[in-house]
Amino acid sequence: MFFRQRVNQDASISYFFGCGGQGKGVAVDVLAGDEDWYLTQAKELNVGITTVFDTHIHADHLSGGRKLASLCGADYALHESNAAKTSYDFLPMHDQQVLMTGNTRIQVLHTPGHTEDSICLLVSDFRRSETPWFVITGDSLFVGSVGRPDLAGREQEMAARLWSSLHTQLLNRPDELEIFPGHQAGSSCGADISGKPSSTIGFEKRWNPLLSLNEQDFVIAVIANIPPRPANMDVLVASNLGQTVALTTAP
Repeated sequence: MFFRQRVNQDASISYFFGCGGQGKGVAVDVLAGDEDWYLTQAKELNVGITTVFDTHIHADHLSGGRKLASLCGADYALHESNAAKTSYDFLPMHDQQVLMTGNTRIQVLHTPGHTEDSICLLVSDFRRSETPWFVITGDSLFVGSVGRPDLAGREQEMAARLWSSLHTQLLNRPDELEIFPGHQAGSSCGADISGKPSSTIGFEKRWNPLLSLNEQDFVIAVIANIPPRPANMDVLVASNLGQTVALTTAP
């Protein structure tokens, strides 16, 4: 397996990984403008990009996922709940769905809470073991924090759903499972995010203060510490859904 983590200037984190032996790669949470980086990586590694994922419809940046998929003839994948919202076709993903990319196995975990459509990607390298090696957690679980629950305007409901997603989909996994989040410190997508770009389930259960709380206390704590909304959030979401919009800038 090859694995590349791209830490971006806006504190978002993107990924490119897959099976080098069979020449197949997967890109995750690509930023608009970064498409050439993935094409260059694929050429250097002598792999083709077969699937491009967005872990959710992003509210803090423009996605380059669809453009990259178009450039390399890959599938563009989102959670199936976006089918009625987008103005474009995509490969719909559902909870527990499995994709094989050469010897790389990817299982989709639906983790609503940050957004309705949030997914995580549980990854195994079959050349070493069928046991999952790592999980790309998107904006559901960060190092030291969790995703903000207020973007849909129903923060109490979504915080409760996030607590359930974390405990049923992620925290019941082995302690040694590595996590790779969608953001690090400096992002508006969660409060008190660590600057470290990876962790493990066991370390987060021990040191992430939100993960030991019961549901009620979790909801209270997360809602009490919501960062300011991303600039141009509504416009960014609309654009990422395929609607024609114009970005604005502050005077």
